[in-house]
Amino acid sequence: MLRYLFRLLILLTLAASAPAAAQFASGPASDTPRIAASLVAEGPVAPGGTITLAFDFRPTAGWHGYWTNPGDAGLGMRLAWDLPPGWTVSEPRYPVPGTLLISGLMNHVYEAPYGVLVTLTAPSNAQVRRTVPIAVDANWLACSDRLCVPEEAVLKASVLVVNDGTWDPDPETTKRFDAWRQALPAPLDSPAHFDARGQTLRVSIPLPDGVALAEPHLFIAQKGVIDPAAPQRALRQDGALVFELQRKTSAPPLPTRFDAVLRLDEDGNGLSLSAEPGAVAEGGTPLDGATESPGLVWLLVSAVLGGMLLNILPCVFPILSLKALALLRHGTDEATARREGLAYTAGTTIAAAALGALLLILRAGGEQVGWAFQLQEPVVIVMLALLAVAVTANLAGLYEFVLTGLGARGSKAGQARGAFATGLLASFVATPCTGPFMAAALGAALLLPTVQALALFAMLGIGLGLPFLLLGFIPPLRRALPRPGPWMARFRQWMALPMGLTALALFWLAYRMGGWTLLIGTSVFAAVLLGLVVQIGTSQMRGRKATGYALAGAVLIVMAVIATPRLVGETTTRESMLDAQPFSEKALADARAAGRPVFVWMTADWCVTCKVNEARAIETEAVRAAFADGNVVVLRGDWTRRDPAITRYLTARGSAGVPLYVWYKSGEKGENLPQLLSSDTLIHRAMGTEPSR
Repeated sequence: MLRYLFRLLILLTLAASAPAAAQFASGPASDTPRIAASLVAEGPVAPGGTITLAFDFRPTAGWHGYWTNPGDAGLGMRLAWDLPPGWTVSEPRYPVPGTLLISGLMNHVYEAPYGVLVTLTAPSNAQVRRTVPIAVDANWLACSDRLCVPEEAVLKASVLVVNDGTWDPDPETTKRFDAWRQALPAPLDSPAHFDARGQTLRVSIPLPDGVALAEPHLFIAQKGVIDPAAPQRALRQDGALVFELQRKTSAPPLPTRFDAVLRLDEDGNGLSLSAEPGAVAEGGTPLDGATESPGLVWLLVSAVLGGMLLNILPCVFPILSLKALALLRHGTDEATARREGLAYTAGTTIAAAALGALLLILRAGGEQVGWAFQLQEPVVIVMLALLAVAVTANLAGLYEFVLTGLGARGSKAGQARGAFATGLLASFVATPCTGPFMAAALGAALLLPTVQALALFAMLGIGLGLPFLLLGFIPPLRRALPRPGPWMARFRQWMALPMGLTALALFWLAYRMGGWTLLIGTSVFAAVLLGLVVQIGTSQMRGRKATGYALAGAVLIVMAVIATPRLVGETTTRESMLDAQPFSEKALADARAAGRPVFVWMTADWCVTCKVNEARAIETEAVRAAFADGNVVVLRGDWTRRDPAITRYLTARGSAGVPLYVWYKSGEKGENLPQLLSSDTLIHRAMGTEPSR
């Protein structure tokens, strides 16, 4: 009887949707669902703990499901849970919906597979080592552009109760839940404000001007607040995005508050927010298209400036020797300088764009990765360590290898290829850290449409190579360089020292990422490689070919790639004089709920800027004393190895990589601190003597 009443309710809802609703016809339920559904549990749960359940919906091609507020027509999902006594579930959390306009009716829909998440809470007296059945009678509406069919299923899942809530997660399940969570709108810390004037509702959403937008749309969760089909007008104000929305003549009174989702672009990125009554300033710059947005122009400029500044940041110092030698080789030959400047900049640009494209592809596939993601892989660290050893030996004069641009000889074409290869290497190794100007640009790149995001990554590469491009095309800059001479050979040998230190740092990083087993394995590979390049150098000095040794080196590299994953062992947790706790969303929520100030510290062992900040500004006795007096909770997130929870937090804070430092005053929203920290910045906030900026 309930099933037939539900179907009758569907028919009445569609019939009352307006004359244009005649486009829809209601069809009977079918044994083959138009939207396949299943209930998935993320894993076991501890007594009193929580886990996430997911409704996995998969619409058939041409069909769609609905958001919690379906719009002008349709019907949201209805759930009747069958839970054991004491077990509870939260309200569903939906991904960012899309818009579908049919015959003048605006629908808030999902046309691709999507997941709706709920939180399941176990009672504190739940029996351990018992499998608990969870069931829900779910009703939803499946529609095409001509037909709507009510569908129903009793979805079931089983949840195991364990002692401490820890388990070995299934990689495939973890990947699916990470993708579903990534599709959820990120929560906006600050409330929005709305003001009604006649039939126009103006909503002001705090949003930095640097965030570029592509066809933004505001979805109101409560029905009747606005006319869903009416055009939405978006305007930029100083630090805010204002929507002008239309209300129906017969609309009910406005609620005291409402919830909404701001869709940022067509890729499904968005923010969840709450709106309260308040003043909304007049005016604003209408959004005439993301491609002409001043915000995007500023982001492109920021990417170029950030790339230029990478040339002087500590995280790029290991490759300064490579750049210096490439520049000093130019001499006063204008044609050569221009050719190598162009080749070098082409290398930095292509490498940055390629890394950005791979980053976007991985994120689109549900991977929780961010900028410098390649340095989170032990194989990459081992390869960089072997490369550093080979470059150090080359600079020290043990052998000659012109192709990389490190040698002093070669044809003009070979020199251009060498400059290009050096640019590729520079861009690849320069990614461990984000610097000034880069944070906003790279953070926005994760929210922008693909073409605009790739443009930002390419501009970052152009900025990295720009100083050397200018050097090639501006003769006075070249004339300021020292004249070539015998001193260059000595200078080249001296440059082996910083490169050797870089190699040692990479060996240390191998230990941090994979323990003693990976360090020993990397050292063995490096020793064999060093022996091979010495033999190559000996053969070169005697005028003999070294093809056999070169092939042996190639085999060694392949063996290292294959063996590295098997060499990764247990790692140890670094101690902190600040008594830092491991970062987690729950730890952050608990600390803020306790009313204590919180310092969130996101770092990675491969980030040189992070290490400099920690030694100079964070891990100091003065900061420790100030934090103790201020009762500050310190949460440290180690992003050396990939961590989806840290990646989600970085993305939510508008950052694509580390370092990231966030200060939470008691009862207030978080404040992103400068990426180049000082002890005074932390001490003043801990003592409450400096206002937040």
